[in-house]
Amino acid sequence: MRRMIVSLLTVFLVFSLASASAETRTPNPIITVPYEEISPIMDGQHHYLLLCTDLWHSPVRPANAKTPVTSHGRRKDRYGNTDGIVLVTLDTRAHRIMLTSFIRDALIAKPNGGSGRINYVYNDYGPEALCRVISQHIDVKIEKYILFDFTQIANIVDYLGGVDIELNNSEITYLERYAVPPGSVRSVENGRDLRSSGIHRSGVYHFSGHSAVLYMRIRKAGGGGDFMRTQRARTVMSTLADKCRDITWEEVEALVNNVMENNTMSNLNLEEMLEAARYAYGLRDCTIEELRIPPDGAATPITFAAMAAQEIDWEVCRQTMANYLQTSFLVIDDEEE
Repeated sequence: MRRMIVSLLTVFLVFSLASASAETRTPNPIITVPYEEISPIMDGQHHYLLLCTDLWHSPVRPANAKTPVTSHGRRKDRYGNTDGIVLVTLDTRAHRIMLTSFIRDALIAKPNGGSGRINYVYNDYGPEALCRVISQHIDVKIEKYILFDFTQIANIVDYLGGVDIELNNSEITYLERYAVPPGSVRSVENGRDLRSSGIHRSGVYHFSGHSAVLYMRIRKAGGGGDFMRTQRARTVMSTLADKCRDITWEEVEALVNNVMENNTMSNLNLEEMLEAARYAYGLRDCTIEELRIPPDGAATPITFAAMAAQEIDWEVCRQTMANYLQTSFLVIDDEEE
C-alpha cells in the first residue's frame, strides 16, 4: 500500500511539474508588422531562407494547393513540415555572414488570422506564405527561399566531403540508439567507427551526409530540445562554410549546380543562385555569426491545440534582430541549454 501511495504521489508530482512548465491555454494575441510597413532592407544585405522538411523524400507542393486535410477535416501533413528554418544573410557592405535559426515550435500568426506553429506554414500555405509570415514577425523582408528534404541535404553534405562535428557523450549515445549506418560516423582522432565497441567518449567525428542529417535531428539528448536542435543545424552549416574558405570559383559553380539538382523547390533561378554564390565567395574569409530566434528569455512553453508550442515575445525578437543585423558580431545563444 505504501509503495502504491508513493507511486501515485510521484506520478502526480511529475504531471504537476509538466503542467507548470507547459500550461494548456489559448495563446495571447500575436502582434506583427504589416507587410507594407516592414523596414527597408539595409544596403548590402541579402537574405535567403533555407528550409528543410521533415521527410527523406518531400513531394513538391503545387503552387495552387489548398491546406491538406483528412476526411474528417483535420490538418494533414502531406508536403512535410519545415522543421529546419535558417535565414542566411550575406552583408557585402559590412563584410558579414549571418545565420539566424528559428525553433520549429514557435507560435506565429497564420495567414488565415489564427495561431499555429511556424513549421506548419509551408505545408498549409506554401513557401511564399512562410517567407511573408517570417518577414512580418521579425521585421525583415524575405523573398528568396530554397526548400530541401533530408535526402537532398545529405547529398550536398556528401558532395562537400562530409563534415567534422564535436560530439558529447549524450549525443553519441543517442546516435548509437538511432542506429547510424556503420562507417558513417568515424573518430577524427583514430578513424574508429562510432558504433565500435568501447568508443563511448566525446570527441570530433567525421560524418557522412545521412548521419549529419540524423545529428541535426537530435532533440532528446543533452537537454535543450528544439533550442539545441537549431544550434546543431547552424553548427553543420557553419562547419561546411568553413570547409569552403579555400574553394575556387570553378568549384563554386559546380556546387551551385549540385544545389540546383538537390532541392525540392526554390524561387531562385540559376542566375540568382550564382549571384548569391558570388556574394558568399567574396565573404568566404568572414567569421560566421549566429543568432537563434527566439533569444533567451523570449519564449514560454505552452500546450495549444493538443500540441507543444512556444509562445514568443516577437517584439523582443524584432529588436534583437534589428540589433543583430546592424551592430552585433556575437553569437547569441545559451550554451547550457
